Amino acid sequence: MSRTAPLIKYLTQLEREGVRHVRLDENAKEVLRKRLRKRKVPASNSLPPASQKSGSRHTAPPASIPSLEAQGSNPEEQIAFLKAQAEHWEPARSLGSLREKMVFSTGNPAADIMLVGEAPGYEEERRQEPFVGRAGQKLDQILSAMGLARGEVYISNICKFRPALKNQTTNNRKPTPEEMKACLPFVQAEIGIVQPKCIVALGGTAAEGLLDYENQPVGRMRGSWHKFENIPVRVTYHPSYLLHNDSAVSEKRKVWEDMLSVLEFLGMPISEKQRGFFSGK
Repeated sequence: MSRTAPLIKYLTQLEREGVRHVRLDENAKEVLRKRLRKRKVPASNSLPPASQKSGSRHTAPPASIPSLEAQGSNPEEQIAFLKAQAEHWEPARSLGSLREKMVFSTGNPAADIMLVGEAPGYEEERRQEPFVGRAGQKLDQILSAMGLARGEVYISNICKFRPALKNQTTNNRKPTPEEMKACLPFVQAEIGIVQPKCIVALGGTAAEGLLDYENQPVGRMRGSWHKFENIPVRVTYHPSYLLHNDSAVSEKRKVWEDMLSVLEFLGMPISEKQRGFFSGK
């Protein structure tokens, strides 16, 4: 893919939508200058990354996938800018294995806690918001038990499109490593904007996408802190896991212990009642 292709595609789409004025960073301007000067396309297609921090496991996405720099005067505008780019993100679209509707994020773009799931499902695709199905209702219950409202945290997915299946109705599948890598620049950019104090990886797929721990069970990853972009990450079970194990108090307790660790890390108050949830029942 040429260096100018993603940029030209994006600008063409904006033109079709009636946008006549776009603010470009210096790198984007230079790409266009070279196109005009040489009438040919250079080989590389990288834009400046949103965040380059020491100690990162992912200092840049794969070479064939552009990085992102969000534009806007505040976090809300920057997230909106990313969302607009995600709608027509060529690295994801070109895979041919993802569905058409894009589901981006929800919540507070200045939150202390960022929760990352794997990919939108049927209900999320229908309503175009992450975690609004049965698993989302379970997540809301967990947040409520923590003393938090859904709008106080930032919720996203490692893959921005629902992975496709033949004759698909309400059934879902986990995203492949390639599908997650195609969308990873958005998650990196989101983290750079939100700057959460900690990230909660909901399930093994989200942990794999963030931490490169391929095929590692959640039971082995939970119980300790990891790092992504120098930000502490806590791994716990996906809320859907609790739906399948709804009567297992021990499994609920494991998730709750992970969330207690998040509250403790943030210095948030924890009542004795909260400490006793799912304990000795």
